[in-house]
Formats: sequence, C-alpha cells, structure tokens
Amino acid sequence: MQNTKARANIYALLSRVLLQELDAQMLKTIKNDENILEFFSTFKEWEPLKEVEEKKLLEEYLNPDFVNLSILHLIPYETFYTREDQKIETGGANPVTDMYSAYNFMVDYEISRTISADHIGVELEFMHHLVEAEQKALTENDMPAARELKGIQKEFLNKHLLQWAPMYLINMKFEARTPLYYDAADMALEFILSDNEYLTKELS
Repeated sequence: MQNTKARANIYALLSRVLLQELDAQMLKTIKNDENILEFFSTFKEWEPLKEVEEKKLLEEYLNPDFVNLSILHLIPYETFYTREDQKIETGGANPVTDMYSAYNFMVDYEISRTISADHIGVELEFMHHLVEAEQKALTENDMPAARELKGIQKEFLNKHLLQWAPMYLINMKFEARTPLYYDAADMALEFILSDNEYLTKELS
C-alpha cells in the first residue's frame, strides 16, 4: 500500500514538472520538501537556488528552460516519435485516447501546455490516475481489481511511454540548461524503466 502511494506521488510530481511551467507555489513545494529534493540532487546544490529570489529564478532561469525543452527545441509528444511522418496527431485518432476514455480520464487542455493527448506530462498523469485507482482498490481490499489495474499500467507503459519517452528524456537531459529539468528528465527515465520492472515482477 505504501509503495503504491509512493508510485502515485512520483507520477504526479513528474507529470506536473513536465506538463507546464512552474509557478511560485510549485517551486516552494520542491524547495521545501526534503523527500522531493532527494530526487533533484543536482538542483538541490545549484547556486542560483540559494542566491536568486524566486520570481527571478522562475522568470529568468526555469521557465525559459521549460519553454526551450517542451515547445521550442524538443517535441514531447508520442506521435511525433512513432509516426513515420513525424506529425503530432491532435484528433481522436491519437493512439492514447481509447485507453483514456476506457478509464474515465479527461485531459484538461486549459491547464496543461499541450496541443495533444499524447504529451509526456499527460501520459504520466494518466499513470498517476491508474495508480490512484489501484490504491483505492487496495483500500477496499479488492485484490483482483488492484491486480487488473497493475496489468493496465504495465500495458500502457509498454504500448505508449516506453515506446518513445526514453528518447525524449535523453534529449531533454542533453538540452537542459537548468539542473531542475536535467534532474527531472533523469528521474523520469529511471522511474518509468524501474516501474515497468516492478510491475513485471508483481504480475509474474
């Protein structure tokens, strides 16, 4: 149960960091939470984090880096990597939409900085949604449902995230200008690979 909660929290954190620019509240959360900073070890030691005021840190360092990594230079969408023509599928033919619909997951385009449902941040948010559903099943002692949800998580990782996200995240690490996004890419890459191993063991 504790492990499931930790997994849900990690997916939520990664989704938030990769989905849109940080605001002052999110930056404070990261800075003041030792558990989160464990994952962002390079960022934790970064001099501007200690010396530069938060507004300037966001406006001059972190948010320009986010825009560079997810809007200007890199493309964080599954269909860009998986379609031969490298076009982003923004309509109902997007490969993730069927799974989203099947498990009552809605993409909030108002909040997220996305043009399509297969953005890395949205796919990570969907994993968070599935892990939370598993947690609810465990709370209710419904073991068959919890196991079935693990199977769905593994299927989504293998059919979607693992097919393309490692390429994007490796590029992101290479292109990142701030330790926050370097660490986030590193963490996301390690986590989706290790989570897939965990699910494989659990389901075998």
